[in-house]
Amino acid sequence: MSHRLLTASALALGLAALSPLAHAQDAATVQQAIAVRDAAMRSNIALDYVTQLTTRFGARPAGSTSEQKAAAWAADYLRANGFQNVRIEEFPLVGWERGESTAAIVGDNAQALVAAALGHSPATPRSGVEADVVRFASLEDLQAAPDAAVRGKIVYVDLGQMHAMQDGSGYGPQTRVRGAGPGVAAAKGAAAFVMRSVGSDENRMPHTGTTRYVDGKPTIPAFALAAPDADQVSRLVDLGQPVRMRLTSTARTYQTHSQNVIGDLPGATRPDEIVVLGSHMDSWDLGTGAIDDGAGGAITVAAAKAIADSGRRPARTLRVIFYGSEEVAQPTAQTGNGGGVYARAQDAALDKHIIAGESDFGADRVYALRLPAGAQGSDFQKAATRVLYPIGVLASNQVETEGGVDVGPMGPLGVPFFGLAQDGTRYFDLHHTANDTLDKIDPAQLSQNVAAWAGLLWLIADSDVDFRAMKPANAAASAPAH
Repeated sequence: MSHRLLTASALALGLAALSPLAHAQDAATVQQAIAVRDAAMRSNIALDYVTQLTTRFGARPAGSTSEQKAAAWAADYLRANGFQNVRIEEFPLVGWERGESTAAIVGDNAQALVAAALGHSPATPRSGVEADVVRFASLEDLQAAPDAAVRGKIVYVDLGQMHAMQDGSGYGPQTRVRGAGPGVAAAKGAAAFVMRSVGSDENRMPHTGTTRYVDGKPTIPAFALAAPDADQVSRLVDLGQPVRMRLTSTARTYQTHSQNVIGDLPGATRPDEIVVLGSHMDSWDLGTGAIDDGAGGAITVAAAKAIADSGRRPARTLRVIFYGSEEVAQPTAQTGNGGGVYARAQDAALDKHIIAGESDFGADRVYALRLPAGAQGSDFQKAATRVLYPIGVLASNQVETEGGVDVGPMGPLGVPFFGLAQDGTRYFDLHHTANDTLDKIDPAQLSQNVAAWAGLLWLIADSDVDFRAMKPANAAASAPAH
């Protein structure tokens, strides 16, 4: 830790001792949170966890043997680090295997392209799909196109390059194209679907990701072009050149299972009150899933372990969950994903889930704390600021309403969420690509994540703060504009 951070920590301790504090956030609680934070900054198990996970098992596609073996290993890892009630919760899944895929421009201007099949899209015929390309600048343009303009062609949607942003807000508009585009194209009679990769980099590495089923059925073969290759195709179209493309894919689906791995650090006095720490175990097959989402699992397990190592148990139970099958769409609600499976299995026990948070945005530093509706400006937020501000985490007035894909299904059932927002400026350079590997993790930033989670979790778990009761009568009206 730098001298500056040590000085700031000492200052925060002084403030905690001298200032009036939130209800259930007395001086001793805040001081313990600061001590846990600083200990986690100096030493934690996060890098060990993500190193072992990605080295031992590599990529972990949902439902694959590697995901299943990784889950069994992770359960043993939790037990070895003092977690109790460790269990594996299996559920059925339709798995998807990429096989081999190719893309090329044929005829005039013939050249190979770098592309990747999109998840859960079907294979092409053995001979491939060859057709003229029709380009659209948006999903809406495709939706508005007459069927005759699309029928028998390869639809290419180029929304333009995603912009890198700290909060990753450029991702949503692009994923609409990936998720819904193949189904729209199929309904109009297209032969196949191609899009610019959903990523902010200019590397010649395509970004994969899942497509959606339509009425429980796969749509048409779908592919993502690496950014330079998308540029190439669009330039040819702009030059007025007819573009004909040939695509092949040997992808297949198969019946399998995925699983959630769950482990508890039971609370000292109110063990029935649960604080959920979520991440996901599965990854795409192109890289080794270090930032998406091996890092999230590493951060959450290391934060909980840092609290256990402090020698004091908080009042409430900390529950670490490595969810299965976050990445892929499914044909029915009866298969996947892990977040929905967990929420449904809890039933009435969700009433005792105090709050949930998810780490699934890489390993770069945390810069903001987001709390449930009603907690903005609260005494709890002020206490959290005393703990988190010295390591560069600012309290945000933005309400945390979604939690994340994995913990999200608990929201409609009444569980509040917190969010520790990470710097995502470079996340979508790596996301869903072959570049998602261990070397992209900065150990110092990883440790800052662990410290932020550990300090905040102590405040939550060793208190009687009721985040549900904080929710204003009209939560929607109180939420800030985006």
